[in-house]
Parts: sequence; C-alpha cells; structure tokens
Amino acid sequence: MKKGFSGIALMLVLMLALAGCGTAGNTKAEGETAPAAGGSTEAAGPITIKHSHGETTLDEPAQRVVVLEWTFTEDLVALGVQPVGSADNEQYKIYVSPEAALDSSVADVGLRNEPNLEAIAALKPDLIISNFDSNNKIYDQLNTIAPTIEYNLNTGNGYDYDKMVEVFNSIATAVGKQDQAKKVLADLDQHYADAKEKLAAAGKADLHYVITQAFTSQNAASLRMFLDNSVVAGTLAKIGMINDWKSDKVENYGFSTVGIEALSKVQDSNFIYITQPDDDVFGAAMKGNSVWNGLNFVKEKRTYPLSGTTWTFGGPVSSKALVDQVVGVLTK
Repeated sequence: MKKGFSGIALMLVLMLALAGCGTAGNTKAEGETAPAAGGSTEAAGPITIKHSHGETTLDEPAQRVVVLEWTFTEDLVALGVQPVGSADNEQYKIYVSPEAALDSSVADVGLRNEPNLEAIAALKPDLIISNFDSNNKIYDQLNTIAPTIEYNLNTGNGYDYDKMVEVFNSIATAVGKQDQAKKVLADLDQHYADAKEKLAAAGKADLHYVITQAFTSQNAASLRMFLDNSVVAGTLAKIGMINDWKSDKVENYGFSTVGIEALSKVQDSNFIYITQPDDDVFGAAMKGNSVWNGLNFVKEKRTYPLSGTTWTFGGPVSSKALVDQVVGVLTK
C-alpha cells in the first residue's frame, strides 16, 4: 500500500523562477509570494515565490508544468490546469479522486522519488514542481532543465490543513489561477457546511472519532493514527468532528504509529479506518484478538471503513472526497 506521499514525505511551498534568474535572499516566509506590479489578483507579470531553496521568479505565469508529487498534481488539476508531465500516473489514477483526473495526454515522467530527467527535459517545461523529501538531491539537475519550486511539507507544524491551503494558493499564483483558487476554496467551504448539516440531521453532530490508516508490518497490525496537524483531521474538523487522538510531540507527517494495544485509551470514540482489501487488518486477523474484541467501539459496532484508496495527503479535492466518504459511512 502507499504509505504517505512520495515515500510519504510531503514538502512544500512555492518558488517561481525566471529561466535566467538567480536565487534571491530569504526575506519572505516560506510560501509567501511577492505581488506582481499593479497588485493584480491574477498576476500576468513577474511572480516571485519563496520555497525550500530560496526564491524563484517567473516573468509570467507558467503554462507547461511538470509535477513530481501527487499532492501538487492534484492542486494543479483542481485549478483547471493539466500538467504536461506528472510522476507515477497509473498509481495517481488509483489513489487520487477522479475529480482531479489526469488527461490521457499527460506524460508519465517516472516515479515520484526517481523521475526520468530526460523525459522531463523532452517536455520543455517552463516550471517544475518538486517534493523536498523525494527530490531534494536532484534539485540542481531539475533547476537546469526549468525553474523549479520545491516544497518542504515537513517544516513547522507539518503538512496540516493551513499548509495545504497555503500550498494550493501558491501553486495557483505560479500558474495565474488565483481567482479559480478562491472559487475552489469557497465551494469547498460550502461543501463542508452541507456535510455538517447532514451529520447533524443524522444525530452525529460534534462526533468524537479517531482515524487510522493501517497495515500489517512484521506480522502485526501497524496503525497510523492521524493527529490534529494532519490534513485528514483538519478536514474533518471543518464538518464539526472532534479528533480524540493526541500526541505529546509534533509529528511532522501528521500521524503517530502504534499497535492495537494503544487503542484502549480511545475506545469510547468512533473508529474510522483505511485498510487494503488484501490486508484485512481489522477483519479476519482480529477475530481471536482479545484486545481488539474488548474495545468498546468494537463491541458497540462503531467502526467505519473507508476505501483503501483514500488519499490522506492531498489538497482540496481530496478533502472533499474524504468528507463525502466519512459522511457516507456515518449516516448510512
């Protein structure tokens, strides 16, 4: 199964670069963009964005974009822009919502953590968007092909909901789609409001929950329990749900990994889980497990499965898809 983005280390914050421009000083917060001349919302002139390698400037919004991480590909497609190239397209089609589908014309440029540089160069991009965790070692090579902005998603509070929105807006600036970004986020807020009403109508307002992505590791269940600084928990908070899983430290990936025994402290919560069809972590494998069978949410049938292809490190489109799934299982 996929265990996070690109080896699951998300990364972010935009840098837009003039093909011939050098890197300027680090004077802005990561992800902050300098307004174009005249302060237009839809910048048509030079745009400067700070990212993990400094600042990059483009003389105009990018049109031919190669993206090396699903999260950023999803953001681009949500803005109405198809990349000319993207990494690991076949798996993207499985894990990312069809609402952010790739056109058949989008070239596959290899794996997210091992892209094909020759294939990228052949596409003649005017911008490359890369992932710090997966692509930092080849950043200089990418930057010789085209201006490259590289996001490091694991700084500060990690890839939480606020950073998801920040990156989405930054990518929108890079391609001149700020107005479309506002519309996408406004529509998403309305979707949250509608979902919140559905939960309330079903008697599930202010529902306490925990959510995990689980898999078998070394013949035992390994549970990624999502924390409040994950996009998953940030999304569900938008529809009034309350996450009961906490940690004493900041986990930059937005989850802590535990075994079945750790669930006893949240057994009065509602248990939402993601597993793979061929890895039945909470099914047959748990039939004789006394710890699992003794948990209140198991005995009271408050366990709710989501699709194994749920993408937990995405952008606005993935947040919408997650809400639809969660509301669906809670209200059916």
